[in-house]
Formats: sequence, structure tokens, C-alpha cells
Amino acid sequence: MSIEVFKMFVIDNSCMLGIILFFLWLEYIWELYLSIRQFLLANRTENVPDDLKEVMSQETFEKAKLYHLDKTKFGFVKDTFSIILSSIVLYTGILAIFWDYSTKISPADNEVAVSCIWIFLLTSMSTVLDLPFSIYFTFVLEEKYGFNKQTARFFVIDRIKVFALSQFLSLPISSLAILIVKYGGDWFFMWLWAFVGLVMLILLTVYPTYIAPLFDKFTPLPEGELRSEIEMLATKLNFPLGQLYVVEGSKRSAHSNAYFSGLFGVKRIVLFDTLIDNYENNEVLAVLAHEIGHWKYGHIIKNIVIMETSLFLLFMVFAYTFKIPLLYEAVGFPSGVEPVLVGLLVVLQYIMVPYNAFLSFLLACLSRKFEFQADQFALRLNKSESLRLALIKLNKDNLGFPIYDELYSAWHHSHPSLLERLRALKDEKKRE
Repeated sequence: MSIEVFKMFVIDNSCMLGIILFFLWLEYIWELYLSIRQFLLANRTENVPDDLKEVMSQETFEKAKLYHLDKTKFGFVKDTFSIILSSIVLYTGILAIFWDYSTKISPADNEVAVSCIWIFLLTSMSTVLDLPFSIYFTFVLEEKYGFNKQTARFFVIDRIKVFALSQFLSLPISSLAILIVKYGGDWFFMWLWAFVGLVMLILLTVYPTYIAPLFDKFTPLPEGELRSEIEMLATKLNFPLGQLYVVEGSKRSAHSNAYFSGLFGVKRIVLFDTLIDNYENNEVLAVLAHEIGHWKYGHIIKNIVIMETSLFLLFMVFAYTFKIPLLYEAVGFPSGVEPVLVGLLVVLQYIMVPYNAFLSFLLACLSRKFEFQADQFALRLNKSESLRLALIKLNKDNLGFPIYDELYSAWHHSHPSLLERLRALKDEKKRE
């Protein structure tokens, strides 16, 4: 049925390629339009907003503005390069060329072995092409504003670790996914969904303990007033605190943050050393109260349920479309050659571009709602003023620009802007 439906709308492989490129360029043009709106707004804004004049100097505002404009210009260049590269890859059939080469050098004549080589070649090319942008962003843009703390050696080792870990995880996972699709029968997408969902849960569980320490140093928070106050807060809220760690983020960046991890049972709270060094205890506690609010309202579980549901829908669409020859011929594959991973890539990343963009927008809207709820949770713990001061400091220390175009913010921001959060706290406090 799905093949017949496609034949009604798609005449040949060139038409199919045109549809794919149309979706990609449409998304790029939309994102470009939003970024230009934001760039022009930021560029013409000269003064600190009235609500921030008491806590933000004109000098800090100007520096945040320049940082924001530089990051936006960097995004223009990187996104333009990305869309041109994707168009070249699709139009010239590079995916098929890499597959043909992988077939020739594969030690085994089966799709799993060829697919592993194909993934390795593609990710290697992607890593090399992305490297100049990473180097510029880290050692030029972030360095210019005092955020970068990485040495060249640290950067290189970090990139090697990321690449090695990605291969270690992606190759066996992809191999099993191929086998599930090929031998899972008509309902393979159910088994594929269950498998990928299980893998995601396992990675979320093991990441804090086994993966994150490969990149940063974690040490237990020393005994003292701050640790005692955090433990008292966790006990008061029945938060299942298991471990309190400090991550040595200052070796990587001057940015500050805090988070908790752990899906089941006890949780691990992680504080950046920059947060502990530069913030008062009551401000750190207010930030943690906000994070605990996410746990109290079940935001993490809700997001996982939403993502699992979306994943099921994507795999179901894949099940009804991946046997259509035009999908493969459109990206350069000869008739009869229909690798599973290529089908996954074309359907999930290209054909489903409109769906993915719309889902991302809805998740951003939901995330902003969750952030407001977590702020309100901290407020009800009488930490409104401490949270206000912490938000202002975080924004200042991270050189966050406080003015945003409404359309840009609605589409992109998973967190409300500083002004929105401060106003919401103020309004909620009045209602209290």
C-alpha cells in the first residue's frame, strides 16, 4: 500500500531527491529567517532593559551583546556550510559511493559488516569536517570572551575520546538494529522500538557513573556547611539523594551549571566547581531547589514518555516506507541495493524533517512550561530571592543576552529568557 501511495506523488528518483532537498532547504530558510530577526533585534538594542538596570551594568550588557552577535554570525556560517554539504552529499550520491567502497573492503560479505565500515567512514568524514568549526568556536570565539579553559592537548584528547566512544557504542547498536529489521518480521518496528528504548534507558543510567568520568573529574562534595544544607533540603523534600559530586568544569569552560541524574532509585547531584566558587550557599540551594522541582513534578519521566512515543511513530513510518526503491535510488544507490541503515537515515533524517521540526518546537514549548513550574517550586520553598539572584548571576557569568525576538524565542528556547523568568517569579510572589 505504501509503495502505491508513493507512486501517486513521486514520479522518479530525481523527483524524490527534489522533495528531500526541498524539505532540508525549507527548514534552513526558516531557521535563517528567525536568526536574522534575532540578529537585527540584538544589533539595534543599545541599552539595558529597565527590569535589569539595577543588576546589570551597561558594560556587561555590551559584552553580552557582542558575544551573542558573534555566536549568531558563527551559526550563520556553520548552518550554511551544513546545508550546502548535505545537498552535495545527496546530489552526488556520496552515501552510495561510500557504501560501494565499504563493500569492496569489507572482510565479510554481509550487510552488518559493510554497514559498520560505512558508519565508520561517514562519522570520520563528519568529524574531520566539523573540526575547524569546533576549533574556531573553542579557541577563538569562546577564548575572546574568557570562557575557554581548554588547552590544545585537552581538546585533542577530548575529541579522540568522543570519537572512540561513539564508535564503541554506535557500531554494535547499529548491527543489532539491522538484524532486528531484517529478521523481525512484519512487526519488526515494535522490536526495534523496544530495543532502542531499552538502549536509551541503559545509557541514561550508566552515563553519570561510567561515561561522564571519562571526560571530566568528579569528586565528592567535601563535608561542610553547603553539603549539610543540601542534605537537609533533600531530606525535607524526600528527594532520594545518593551522591553529591563536584565536577571540575573549570578545566573546560568558565560556564556554570548544576544538575541531577539517575532515573531509578537514588539520585546523583552534580555541582560545577565554578558554581561553588562564585555563588553564595543560598544561591546554590535555590538552583538545586529548581532542579529538584523537575524531579518532584516528574518532568524527566514525562519527557522520556514523549520521546518514546515519538520514536515509536517514527519507526512505524519507517516500516511502511523503507522498502520503497525510490528512497535509495534518489541518493545514488543502484536498483536492488537497499541497506537498512541508509533507509533509516533517509526516512528519519530527511523525509521526516517537517515532523522533526514541529516536534522540536512542541518540546521547546513544553520545556519552557516545565522551567516555570520548577521556578515556582523553588519559590514555594521561600527561595524566590535567592533564585532571582542566582539567575541574574548565571546570566551575567555566561554572558547571556537578555533580549530576544518573540518568534525566535518561541521556536528555539527550551528555557525562558532571564526577563521572562524574573517577571514570572515576581508575579507569582505577588499572588502568594
